Amino acid sequence: MTAALGRHAPSSFSERLRNAHAMTRPLMLDIIENACRRFPSLGQSERTTRVMRLIDVEAWADAALALMELELPMWQVRRIAYDEGEWHCALSRERELPDWLDAAVEAHHADLALALLLAFIEVQALAADVSRPTVASIRPVHDPLYEPLALRQFRLGTGLIPCRKLRTCRAR
Repeated sequence: MTAALGRHAPSSFSERLRNAHAMTRPLMLDIIENACRRFPSLGQSERTTRVMRLIDVEAWADAALALMELELPMWQVRRIAYDEGEWHCALSRERELPDWLDAAVEAHHADLALALLLAFIEVQALAADVSRPTVASIRPVHDPLYEPLALRQFRLGTGLIPCRKLRTCRAR
């Protein structure tokens, strides 16, 4: 995986979040440490201090929203809904589009903070996949039997004469 998700794959974070019953401080700090690119690089800015204060007072949903604002500036919460004992969260880049046109990332969990963080991890995984090159980088393999041809133009009216080596080129 990329550096964005550290040493953990997004599926392992998703599994941990799905299996958790409630948010805990060690789980939130693990997500910040391994899934956040901007949080550590900003040092002790006002935003990171705010996230840490929210974690200290165990305001998990607010901390998750502040973390998403910090890490995913192009994404916004499209929908948060509670239905049949589960919180449903949808994140979108184009909140103004109708649902059927939008490619929102959705997640659900019985705990609101965990539902928000599940959607956050899915967006991080999506961003990591998008940042990978779509064309494989292939190094050229030099064939030992390959010998480049040199072309030299002569004014004798013969046009271009392919030559194996420049010193052996002759006009026809």
